[in-house]
Amino acid sequence: MKDEILSHLNEPAQLEKLYRRDKAPFKRAFSALYPELQGNALAEFWNERLNYETEEISWGTRSEFLFVVIAALLAGIVAKLPAIFPISEEFFYPRNISFLVFPFLAAYFAWKNKLSTGRLSFISFVIVVCLLYINSLPNNPQSDTLVLACIHLPLLLWVILGVAFTGDQLSNYTKRLSFLRFNGDLAVMCALLVIAGVLMTGITIGLFELIGFKIEEFYFEYVVAFGLPAVPIVATFLTQTNPQLVNKVSPVIARIFSPLVLVMLVIYLGAIIFSGKDPYNDREFLMLFNVLLIGVMALIFFSVAETSTKTKYNSGIWVLLLLSIVTVVVNSIALSAISFRISEWGITPNRVAVLGANVLMLVHLLIVTVMLFKTATKKADISEVGRAITLYLPVYFIWTVIVVFLFPLLFGFK
Repeated sequence: MKDEILSHLNEPAQLEKLYRRDKAPFKRAFSALYPELQGNALAEFWNERLNYETEEISWGTRSEFLFVVIAALLAGIVAKLPAIFPISEEFFYPRNISFLVFPFLAAYFAWKNKLSTGRLSFISFVIVVCLLYINSLPNNPQSDTLVLACIHLPLLLWVILGVAFTGDQLSNYTKRLSFLRFNGDLAVMCALLVIAGVLMTGITIGLFELIGFKIEEFYFEYVVAFGLPAVPIVATFLTQTNPQLVNKVSPVIARIFSPLVLVMLVIYLGAIIFSGKDPYNDREFLMLFNVLLIGVMALIFFSVAETSTKTKYNSGIWVLLLLSIVTVVVNSIALSAISFRISEWGITPNRVAVLGANVLMLVHLLIVTVMLFKTATKKADISEVGRAITLYLPVYFIWTVIVVFLFPLLFGFK
């Protein structure tokens, strides 16, 4: 990207094409080049353009705002289907909770990115197949394969969302990294909206209660039921139209929590020795152990996505390297525990699913750890860590497809 910017430095039209083709890498490359380009009129213009921030909140175009409102209403209606039709909530929500969010977010990015008919057809086809498939599985709440399919289906739909987000640049690793960064920003914005919603709910119910009206049932039945599915849709809209709202908060969160989680993990591993608990013989503890592992991996990937926007090396790389090494230890313990349980008590769908996930995560973590070490020792750029993260993502997709679609058949819907 740097070479392309330099070769077209005096060609405004070509620079504009480069910027529109991939905005984030363009901004990073230009920022790195700017110190040696100062004094060039066109470079000065681009520097101001790329770094200009407004304090005003943008509500997008009228059509975009209308699209979000309609999508939020439709998501709320889908959430209320068990109340509208004679559908069991126990049957509906575990299978369809992910369809309250991901299809609408995918539709937003498909519309925003003006996806080709072929790509749009593919996304629609996969979503419909997933919807029909998950709702056609036998209604057996005790079925492990059903529970696994319901747990892994959101990850499958998340990948489809990534396809819509990246548009026609699915193979571009920087675009995939932008998708990971978007997920971090989305989580921050959703948290802010939920906090605001909780405060509004408490104030509203309290005010009506003061004048003798009990509105709790109505409020939760309609306002909250429509509001919760709308949160990720509205949050996505805000992050895309107002990136300045969270583009400084997310890096701060990553920088603060990475060392804190590192210290917590080290202390936690030491505390396990004295607690008498172990993941080898305690099933619930092993499950929580794996949830912790997934959370820490998500933090590492989110932190790398945020750090990759910087052009300088800093102590944060070493923190991420140490955090990755400790996470490898945690993953190794979890992997040995599930291997022990399989050798002692045999194969079950849950054990195979956990074993496969642990193996995939361990391989991924080892790759990322090696790249972080090279980056910390200045043998590679931080962008190479981002490449290592994003190029491995299809492996998770393949495993998710296996768990969702093949496990029920392989294990006889047990």
